[in-house]
Amino acid sequence: MKFSEDIYPHIEDQIQHSSMVPKKYELKELIKATGGFSDQNKLGEGGFGTVYKGILENNKEIAVKRISKNSCQGKQEFIAEVTTIGSLHHKNLVKLIGWCYERKELLLVYEFILNGSLDKYLFDQSSEFEVQCSKVLD
Repeated sequence: MKFSEDIYPHIEDQIQHSSMVPKKYELKELIKATGGFSDQNKLGEGGFGTVYKGILENNKEIAVKRISKNSCQGKQEFIAEVTTIGSLHHKNLVKLIGWCYERKELLLVYEFILNGSLDKYLFDQSSEFEVQCSKVLD
């Protein structure tokens, strides 16, 4: 019997059976888009992984969330995010435009939005930040 290196077997089958699934990207195109997940393109880091800015060959700017191998977010959470958030379209949500699962890498591809993340607007208490961004969110 051959040992499989795939830590999440059949993940693609489970995702493809959902309707309105976003595009599946190849790992090599996301590596190229993010400059090999370089620190220079790092936008932020959280409990589930690191987010990198990328530019696809068609010059479309993207944000790629690279799920940490140490993350508690596993196969089922990844599938749920791709199949549910991938089908949501709302003006206040960043659009999930794709995903990738290759060589044990779990990657989510979002549209790139300028001006950082919402948590900075909600939780950053620095006075300099408050002066620069003293906007009320409706």
